[in-house]
Amino acid sequence: MRFILLLILCSFSLSVSAQWYKYNPFKKHTRYPQIALLKDNSIKRLPVVNITKNKILYAQIERTSYSLFLMEASVIKTAQHNMRFRVYNSASYNFSDLAQMYLKQNRLSEAKWYLLQSLQISRQQNDNRHTITNLINLAAVKTGYGDFTQAKQDLAEARTLASSLGLTMDVAAVDKQMRYLQDNKSTLKTEIRYAETADTDPEAAIK
Repeated sequence: MRFILLLILCSFSLSVSAQWYKYNPFKKHTRYPQIALLKDNSIKRLPVVNITKNKILYAQIERTSYSLFLMEASVIKTAQHNMRFRVYNSASYNFSDLAQMYLKQNRLSEAKWYLLQSLQISRQQNDNRHTITNLINLAAVKTGYGDFTQAKQDLAEARTLASSLGLTMDVAAVDKQMRYLQDNKSTLKTEIRYAETADTDPEAAIK
């Protein structure tokens, strides 16, 4: 019975693929050209837009007294932290930042005090570049006081140190400050804010 069923199935398979003998796997088939893709020219119909390049001007925002107070408190807190943990080099730069803030506000006595503290630390740490910068700034403060003799001494010390280290840029900066000092001997600052002291005479705050 099984043999009969096998013959029946084989006969059906031969009838379905009756032309199997005509198949040649090595025969080269005809290759038709690829269908060309459609071109989208819709973007060419759009109008050309010329974008103008506007020059952006930087806005200068004036710092208020409150913002300066917050900056001052933040730098003082950082300087106290650095001094407490003996990070003297960073504290020296903190004192310089405070001096620059006071110098911009024309608070020369406070600027001078912090510059002296920064100068003392920078000399101890052998930070020559910072020492030169402090001497130049200290000379600017003394010029504001009208103390041209000590201002010249600070600039001369800064120039000697810069020359010995071969810092030509710093030497040029000192020479520029020297020329400024010579040209502005007769013009003094008329409004000078002094640190609050117990003395009634504001001249007593200058030491």
